[in-house]
Amino acid sequence: MSNAQTHQNRYKADLREIRFLLFEQFRLDELLGSAPYDGWGRDEVSMVVDEAYKFACEVFGPLNAVGDRVGCRIEAGQVKTPPGFKGAWDKLYEAGWKSVSVSPAYDGQGGPFTLYTVVEEFLCGANAALNMYPGLTYGAAELIEHFGTPRQRDIYLKRMYGGQWSGTMCLTEPQAGSDVGSSRTTAVKQKDGKYLIRGTKIFISGGDQDLTENVVHLVLARAEGAPPGTKGLSLFVVPKLRVDDDGALGEPNDVLVGNIEHKMGINGSSTCVLNFGENDACLGELVGTVEHQGMPQMFRMMNGARISVGLQGVSVASSAYLNALEYAKDRKQGSSILQWKDATAPRVPIVDHPDVRRMLLDMKSRVEGIRALIIKLARHQDAVAVYQGKDDRAAAYNQGQVDLLVPLVKSYSSDQAFRICETAIQTFGGAGYTKDYPVEQYCRDAKVFSIYEGTNHIQAMDLVGRKLGQAGGVNLQAFLNDVAEFVKANDKHPVLAASVKELREAHEAVAGSAMRLLSWFQMGKMPMVPLSANRFLEMMSELAIGWLLLDGAVIALKALEALPPGDAGAKDRAFYEGKKHAALYFAANVLPHAKFSAELLGREDSSALDIPVDAFATV
Repeated sequence: MSNAQTHQNRYKADLREIRFLLFEQFRLDELLGSAPYDGWGRDEVSMVVDEAYKFACEVFGPLNAVGDRVGCRIEAGQVKTPPGFKGAWDKLYEAGWKSVSVSPAYDGQGGPFTLYTVVEEFLCGANAALNMYPGLTYGAAELIEHFGTPRQRDIYLKRMYGGQWSGTMCLTEPQAGSDVGSSRTTAVKQKDGKYLIRGTKIFISGGDQDLTENVVHLVLARAEGAPPGTKGLSLFVVPKLRVDDDGALGEPNDVLVGNIEHKMGINGSSTCVLNFGENDACLGELVGTVEHQGMPQMFRMMNGARISVGLQGVSVASSAYLNALEYAKDRKQGSSILQWKDATAPRVPIVDHPDVRRMLLDMKSRVEGIRALIIKLARHQDAVAVYQGKDDRAAAYNQGQVDLLVPLVKSYSSDQAFRICETAIQTFGGAGYTKDYPVEQYCRDAKVFSIYEGTNHIQAMDLVGRKLGQAGGVNLQAFLNDVAEFVKANDKHPVLAASVKELREAHEAVAGSAMRLLSWFQMGKMPMVPLSANRFLEMMSELAIGWLLLDGAVIALKALEALPPGDAGAKDRAFYEGKKHAALYFAANVLPHAKFSAELLGREDSSALDIPVDAFATV
């Protein structure tokens, strides 16, 4: 690949689709203009959408292939990021794109979380590896804002939200990956109230870099005398360079980079082994004032990170789809199937071939459905902010939906992202397997999304083990009731009735399977729960996405009726037709999978449990 190609922006997004979700389907306008979003209206949101997309294409996008090809390296114990990353970091914070939803108390713009998710989609899609550094910084700062002492907020927040310092989350250890409770990192309290930290953390994204003057690590560790397991963990602020009470930087804090991982993808993101306290000189301070609150505190950051992974998934998948669509419209290969016997027939763009059209519509429906699910979650979170203290019932409903949807967003989006990118490569054919086109990088970058921030099986266990029964099952029931109300309102729709019937059957399958899972807990069939959790999460995600696509199609069909005839409404007509066909395709080709999955759950197949370990292979 030439240098010009390496520095070329290949990121694409459909702004018309974004606006449809924001203003037509999820009606963000209804939450704007009142506290805490009283300074925001539709025009302000639209302007941010336009300018953030332009920034992503002009600043982040051209560095995506650069970061992939060059990667990170260590020089004299310091991580060096790919060329251009430092300049892009500075421009990002100068433009204020990371402060869209930050409180004005910390020099932020106080915008809705829904808008922040859109901006994040652009930045992630344009350069997933680069955006991990500010993304983790935002999450770490938000955690300190929520749980930290006034002194900690004063010292860290403006510097982190403003990009002067970065942040990380440090959980994983060599012997304790998903089993966080096995952490061996220790914290010994000193006379001045600080703690001596000692231990090794691995797979720490953004663990070191040359973008900021300091790195603020949030480190899970066990204080002396703490109980075993996750209940004994505390969370500590451990800066790379020590920080005085006035925010001035001091000497190095005995945080050393042991190594950086060489990965399949996201090569521009430094994934570090960090050694804390090798010289017994690493000082940290407790987040807040109470020990043993590490996991509840970290869960706040982890939930935000899981939503961000869902955004990473849809952003990369969307750009892969749109690049494949562009290629399919341009690439001529073969004649029309209607003229397949005529050797003299003109060559046609591959978008005319039935299987290519199938792949494109499959990608389109999944991308648009996943994005709708993420925007729905974000809109619920904004509603919590609006209704808190004013309408407790509405706030509780919206918070319940946020809690319920997080594992769906993280898992289904990240699983599908890899598969959508794979389909995009297939659409390109052999060209997609080369580095002349971006889809092979998208595919490599996307694979990790289903692994980090809690593997997708952990998300599935969170869903079936915690979220289904949360609040006495009220949150799940509210979700199922929302789908049922849509089915009742549209079961005789002149265009979508057959698709709504598929949705009703998927709804019944999910509701019945949820009861089956709960019965396994009660009947002592515990091994069946983890064996089936991933399947249930997938079918519930398909139900949610099928519902949202059909809801969008109802809106689109009404809008079609109101369009003026002729060229004046041609672009909108094409867009709304696309919404209709995406919903019809998903209902006909994906929603039936939920019914079959329910049948498989009902068979209670235990073959994976019954096979002896030695029987897997005799090598």
